Order: sequence, then structure tokens, then C-alpha cells
Amino acid sequence: MTTTQSKVYIEILRHIRAYIAEKQLSYGDKIPSEREFAEKLKVGRSSVREALRALELLGMIETRRGEGTFLKDFREHSLIELLGTFILEDSKAVGDIIEMNSLLEHNALQLILKGDQERELKLLAAKLNNNSVTRYEFMKELILLTNNYLLFRIWSVLNEYVTFVCENDQEKVYPNSNLEMLVTALLKKEQKEVLAAYEAVSLK
Repeated sequence: MTTTQSKVYIEILRHIRAYIAEKQLSYGDKIPSEREFAEKLKVGRSSVREALRALELLGMIETRRGEGTFLKDFREHSLIELLGTFILEDSKAVGDIIEMNSLLEHNALQLILKGDQERELKLLAAKLNNNSVTRYEFMKELILLTNNYLLFRIWSVLNEYVTFVCENDQEKVYPNSNLEMLVTALLKKEQKEVLAAYEAVSLK
């Protein structure tokens, strides 16, 4: 692929990504055809075909015969698992993954402390009274309370790798008292108590 072809290819991918964002498309939604994208972007169909093929190989889209092309949940394929096997060969990368996960979760807690999610936190506390949840399920609930979609998406992707690194801790069912302590501290908006409670359920 020449430099010019590479620039066109990258530009097409950017346009496709912009279209998905503009239309607020999600998993399972249909995207324009190769021909429609070519006409819209005023580029050759072969260039669009290559860009779509790359997205399909990455597991981001799927083509259904007679139906069209649809967005696919990337977690359904093994790309994350494949990349994970290489990342885990690097001991520093493993430490970086755990550290980054902790930073994201700390940021989420800070956003909740600044926000007004009392009702949602009380509902979470009630849920803990009636059910046992894994660490992943609990942290997912908390991070969703930040109402920061980008933070949630980054955390979700990172946790595909965290699962490889800390599988036992991720699926561990902590004593509900530990989780309730964190929720209570968030309700009281006591930062020191929040940090102390988080340490009791942090990944080691």
C-alpha cells in the first residue's frame, strides 16, 4: 500500500467512525453499504472495501448475506484474548494494566463524590443486601454512576485484559460488608473513608 493509498484508507476509517458516532449507532445496528459509503465520501469502492474488510477482520462489523453490514460487539471475538497473550509476556505490562485499572476506578470514585447519586447509591446498597456480586459487577455498577460514557468504555475494554491478569480477584465474591462500606463512604462523601474502603476490594 503506497503512502497516498494509506492516507485515503485512514481517512475512510475516520469517516466511518464519524458516521457511527454522528448517528449514535450501537451493536447490532446496520451501517451503509460499500457503494453508499463510496458515493458519500466520493472515493473508489475498492478503497472503501479494504477499509470495511479491515474492520470485519478486527471483529468490529459483520456482513450478513442478503441483509447488509452491521456493527458487532468486539467482545464476541478473540482479538482481546489474542492480544492479551502477547501483553502478558511482558511483566511490566501486567503491572501497568493493574495500575491503570486502579487509576480509572479512583477517578470514578472522585466523580461520584462530586456528583449527586444518593438515590442510585442507596439502590446499590439495597442490592448488596439481597445478592452476592463479583468485584467486576460491583465496580461496573459504580462506574456507570459517573455518567461518563468514555470512562466506562475505557474501563470496560481495559477489564478484558484485567480478567487475564486478575481472573480470581475479578470473579471473587467479596463479603458484602466490604462493598457496603465503600457505598456508605460514598453516601457520606468522606473521601478518606472511600479510599480506605476501596483498598479493601482493590486488585492486588
